[in-house]
Amino acid sequence: MLHHIKYFLFKLKVTQPSEHNISKWLQLNYVYRLEYSLINGNYKTRKWAAEALGILGMSSSIPILFDAINDRVQNVSIAALNALELIECKDELGTIIIKKRFEWLKNERERKAKQKANQGKKYNIYRWERTSKKNFEMVKERLKRPIR
Repeated sequence: MLHHIKYFLFKLKVTQPSEHNISKWLQLNYVYRLEYSLINGNYKTRKWAAEALGILGMSSSIPILFDAINDRVQNVSIAALNALELIECKDELGTIIIKKRFEWLKNERERKAKQKANQGKKYNIYRWERTSKKNFEMVKERLKRPIR
């Protein structure tokens, strides 16, 4: 009974469902409530709802999960991708999108790891080291000339 009240308060935008509420809706197979949570919840609720929809494996929630792939929070889009993979979306376009998105996520993680690894390094490259040898020789010749 309490989960019905929690859903009603969520629809009124008074509160957000907790992980316990999402798991209760998962146990009772309330697909509509999970889909509504995926669309209208905060980022934690959307992530939990996407994971729950993946566990349920209902093919009716595939379009909503495809919309969730483009979520601005990366954890939600990853959860939606994992859910689509659990559902085993047999649509050719769906498998291509999932594959491309996973490749993009892999590249993004590698880029962030590379940034983090190079974060503490200090580069002591002086301006004269950046110039080519020809320019450096030209500067040396100019310095030898007397100042007018």
